[in-house]
Amino acid sequence: MLDELDKKILNVLIENPRITYRKLAKTLGVSVGTVYARIKKLISRGIIKDFTIQVNFTKIGYDVTALILVKVDGKHIIDVEREVAKYPNVCAVYDVTGEFDVIVVAKFRNISELNKFIKGLLAKPYVISTNTSIALNVVKEDFKLKVP
Repeated sequence: MLDELDKKILNVLIENPRITYRKLAKTLGVSVGTVYARIKKLISRGIIKDFTIQVNFTKIGYDVTALILVKVDGKHIIDVEREVAKYPNVCAVYDVTGEFDVIVVAKFRNISELNKFIKGLLAKPYVISTNTSIALNVVKEDFKLKVP
């Protein structure tokens, strides 16, 4: 499990992944070596997956956010999920319960791109049907959740 120092390190990195080890150590009142060792351990355990930035995709021309529910032949759900996850405009793939098997969140420059994507998805073996919703307004899109 995570101790309090690990949680503090994660929360600072979530807010500012560009912070230096030295500044992070000073902020937390520990040595640079401690910060380095803790971060290395968090990476090796798979808790930290990447150091990244958040992009406002609307500002770079991705005006369509789509939530695509996919019904798949049950024996092939994982195969379909893995294949769909490879598309560069796919932000998230969720294996879910309910009427549909998979939820795909993806961004597109326009409706034409979305249309092409859905038709390609429906042409895949084992995809039975889709149901697509388009986000009219993105109220919150932030995966920088604090570690409790």
